[in-house]
Amino acid sequence: MEEIHDKKPRSTNKRRMRAKLIFNPGSGVAGESPVQLMDVISAMQAWKLVPEAFLVEPGCDLPAVVQKALDDGIRLFVVCGGDGTIDVMAGTLAGTPATLGIIPTGTQNNVALSLGIPADIPAAIAILRTGRRIKVDMGLATCGEIKRLFLEVCSVGLLSALFPAADDIQHGNLTRIGDFLATLVASPPAEMHLILDGKRKIKTVCHVVVVSNMPYIGPHFQVGTPASINDGLLDVLLFADLSKMDLLGYAVQVFRADGGPEDERIQHYHVRRVDIDTNPAMPVMADGLSLGEGSLRISVQRHALAVMVGEPAPVELPAQDVILEEPTGGSTQRKEIA
Repeated sequence: MEEIHDKKPRSTNKRRMRAKLIFNPGSGVAGESPVQLMDVISAMQAWKLVPEAFLVEPGCDLPAVVQKALDDGIRLFVVCGGDGTIDVMAGTLAGTPATLGIIPTGTQNNVALSLGIPADIPAAIAILRTGRRIKVDMGLATCGEIKRLFLEVCSVGLLSALFPAADDIQHGNLTRIGDFLATLVASPPAEMHLILDGKRKIKTVCHVVVVSNMPYIGPHFQVGTPASINDGLLDVLLFADLSKMDLLGYAVQVFRADGGPEDERIQHYHVRRVDIDTNPAMPVMADGLSLGEGSLRISVQRHALAVMVGEPAPVELPAQDVILEEPTGGSTQRKEIA
């Protein structure tokens, strides 16, 4: 396990600041979370942060935890966990006066990679004090009566169907391999109808459409540039001419340094809004959460979330007031950003 105590704060002239530490003991190496939690708390205290820890458990009410902390005057929320925990907290904090800090301890850590936050835990903690506070975009997915903000990615089709089994396998449950293969074989392609920004219409037959808000998704697939996090645009990837085996091959190929996929059969668009309709209805997921099946509208929500970032992040933008549409179907998010 990584030692944290060797990292010395470079600045001691800051005031003490309260922080809500959202710690997921299920992330990282099994059995090490108690020691890791104490090390993280000690390192935060060395940077004059006063952490109030909350341990994530299945079924816990994170929106209620966040609301209570906000009511108590806390404005910095630090997530120590993987992309799933970060995504949930991002959707909960969007539209509030709070700032998100990230200590990545998950499997992929795509959010940290996209925001220039190092995997080294002491360095990530240092960014809470020495990094830059910027506002990043989020996506808003509307499927039927459900509206949900997402930080990373929304997918339609095969990837959404495969995700539950694939996620379990990634976390060590190899008994789900059979379910993964059965879903892969049984899932048919669909007729996809896309309308980009209310103008351009696309009709094709394919297995997958991916709409990304972050430059990195999946096992570090680079689908955009560092500016993707707050450029006001979403990346739409249409896998129109790829078979299932092609898709699996795509999942293990190496991306070029400029961020574009090597496979020229993948259609790549930059949009503010996309409407997607499928026949038959295909499963929809946003940041690993199922939105059901049916017609889908996705729009970018400008500067919806304040977050502490590292050096590779894009140029800091001036703070702007934004109005978020009201999500439904679970999480509680506010409408206005201070």
